[in-house]
Amino acid sequence: MRLTSFTDYGLRILMRMAGDPARAFSATDLADEFGVSRNHLAKVISTLAAHGLLKTRRGGQGGALLARPAAEIRLGEVVALLEANQALVECFGAGGGNCTLTPQCRLRSRLVQAEAAFISDLNRSTLADCLYPGAERVASGRA
Repeated sequence: MRLTSFTDYGLRILMRMAGDPARAFSATDLADEFGVSRNHLAKVISTLAAHGLLKTRRGGQGGALLARPAAEIRLGEVVALLEANQALVECFGAGGGNCTLTPQCRLRSRLVQAEAAFISDLNRSTLADCLYPGAERVASGRA
């Protein structure tokens, strides 16, 4: 299974915030640290905030912070949320796609089970298991 870049960035954002939970991060801060588009990260942050994983605030002390402790955020929950509109295979999409095997396909149910097992396995871990304190803190030994 390959995760979208949207999910990849969402996990990175959450891992980074878990590594410094008292700090409010702006999309610009994270984009500079990760070397990616600020606009793309802003969309990811907005999605995470809309689903209650982040809280945001405006102003001089503004930015985004974790909405709840890292130990309460399950990795499978995050992946399922961010991958919700991504069909694993064509026949999982809206309308079922153009698969000619659909009426007799024996693969679909196995893929559904595998996807559920993937999310279930990820849910055995929390964001606290994967926190990332930031490269500068790791390099200086302050992690």
